[in-house]
Amino acid sequence: MNLNQIQNVYFIGIGGIGMSALARYFKFIGKKVSGYDKTPSMLTNELIESGIDIHFEDDINLVPKDYYVENTLVIYTPAVPKTHSEWNYFIERNYEVKKRAEVLGIITKDTFCFAVAGTHGKTTTSSILGHILFQSGADVTAFIGGIVENYNSNLIGSGKTVTVVEADEFDRSFLHLHPNIACVTSMDADHLDIYGTSDAIQASFREFAAKVEDKNNLFITKELPLEGVQCAINEDAVYKAYNVRIEDGAYVFDVQTPSEIMKDLRFGLPGKHNLMNGLMAIAMAKTYGTPTDSIAKAIASFNGIRRRFSYQIKSENLVYIDDYAHHPTEINAVHQAVRELYPGRKVLAIFQPHLFSRTRDFVDGFAESLSQFDEVFLMDIYPARELPMEGVTSEWLLGKMTNSNKKIVAKEDLLGEIKASDAPIIVTIGAGDLGEMVPSIKKILNENI
Repeated sequence: MNLNQIQNVYFIGIGGIGMSALARYFKFIGKKVSGYDKTPSMLTNELIESGIDIHFEDDINLVPKDYYVENTLVIYTPAVPKTHSEWNYFIERNYEVKKRAEVLGIITKDTFCFAVAGTHGKTTTSSILGHILFQSGADVTAFIGGIVENYNSNLIGSGKTVTVVEADEFDRSFLHLHPNIACVTSMDADHLDIYGTSDAIQASFREFAAKVEDKNNLFITKELPLEGVQCAINEDAVYKAYNVRIEDGAYVFDVQTPSEIMKDLRFGLPGKHNLMNGLMAIAMAKTYGTPTDSIAKAIASFNGIRRRFSYQIKSENLVYIDDYAHHPTEINAVHQAVRELYPGRKVLAIFQPHLFSRTRDFVDGFAESLSQFDEVFLMDIYPARELPMEGVTSEWLLGKMTNSNKKIVAKEDLLGEIKASDAPIIVTIGAGDLGEMVPSIKKILNENI
């Protein structure tokens, strides 16, 4: 497929975080962009404000009449059901219809491609890397699975020769990519509704890793069963972060590389998991040839990602943090960061489970990770693309938690319950529509200060 011959790009599921980055990209390079999504959101509002036409009703009559088969590319998300009338309209008329991952593969095929893989840490690592490369003057475009605070966008840069992409394991999407430099941050079991077993996930990651022929260009953590350049914190590795301390709420640390010691790097994202994400980005940028002083300045100026340990309120008496965590490992990382920053203070965690299948597959892990908090409000499971499963409920998960200070809270009651809480540290956690409530939660908490 020749993208130069495409005049129009139509998105089915345009409001997804990865889809919206592609929508921004195609609009920026001069294509006419429009699309459908099931529900309005902050993301769709931002796209509409940028001049992209979006509708929220599955109706073929709302597809622009001048989107002809010979000049239109249709991009869809795997979450769209096969009964979707617009999807079937394009299929039946032989339009060029591709998944987001396929299109990313086409865009990046003729570029120098950095690919960031892993069941956790993709968005943060790719954001830091994209920020470093952009700030150092590289001709880069970075497609990000989150809104980067520095740019208020999930697209960094407008370069033609270098790309940064998240290598998404969902639906084996990352096998469409052509990475020159890559990393794997983690290979925990996830998406078992797609893969079936953790062995199948690991096999898929090995297939992705094999795409990087020169293993000096593949970066891994020490515990992963892959061949590559190891990165670690306070352990011997090719790239090692050490002498780690906290100064004025930020990490300050040194990095041993194969050729030098980078001293006194400053990095504002809390949590050891984020420090590892930063180290991975540093290693990839250093291998590419980015100057040390450019890396140091960029790391220090990185402001984080919306919904990734994102401070909403940060005062002496009240702290409110919002995070996208939707897997037990990610919740553990949030807990570690909160305890490191606010030792001895009561923490209320508000969690919205994401997917019935994920809740079923990791219920014991969720129960263990959530039980670490002082108080827990548990919301109903956000279904996303799934139908309910018998016996898989938030009440089931609540019953497995050892925390005595816990309860189910309905969405409509959440604001009142939060307002009544005496916890000075509040964390909202989950990948569902809880994120849409953040402004309302922030507003009622500000009234309490």
